[in-house]
Amino acid sequence: MDYFRVRTSDESYPIHLVGKLGQAIQISIHSPSQYICTNRERIFPDWKDKSMWVAVVLAKARYEMLEDSDVVEAEKQVLREQFIRYGFDVAFNLRDGGYFSDLVDPRTGYPILSRPGEFPHDDTAVVKALLGYPIIKNKCRVVLHPTWGTAVYPGILISSAPPVGIEWMLKSVASMHGWQEVDVQQPFVNS
Repeated sequence: MDYFRVRTSDESYPIHLVGKLGQAIQISIHSPSQYICTNRERIFPDWKDKSMWVAVVLAKARYEMLEDSDVVEAEKQVLREQFIRYGFDVAFNLRDGGYFSDLVDPRTGYPILSRPGEFPHDDTAVVKALLGYPIIKNKCRVVLHPTWGTAVYPGILISSAPPVGIEWMLKSVASMHGWQEVDVQQPFVNS
């Protein structure tokens, strides 16, 4: 059994879901990091005067992301596709609700649904800034999760929706993807 967990920076909005995909997912919602605030127009030029919340999506990988092998590259591709499918559903549903929303391509660092900026977004730097997780500099930068080690794949969603609306959409879309909510008293389990 695997668990899907959503946390907001407020901690009053935790969501716990059980999934069928064979790995844990951890999501948290935050105000943007100082770096994003300072460089918003150069990273996300379409977000000039819009409020912004950042959802950090971490997927537990089957392999440590430090290795440079065909197996690890295939795992990255599977996790990227999973994030993009989920992210599209969340972003388009939030857009249908009148909120500007986008996701960042984990491979390129550029927004998928809006105009790219002068330079790419750095998912690992955002994870470090917002969650405090260390980063290991390798061929590519790798997140060091406190329980998953380097077997973690980050993705970033952004939206002008309020955190409670983002949380509701994350939960609704997770249900569409086969993830079920579990009792908050149950422990978080790493698969």
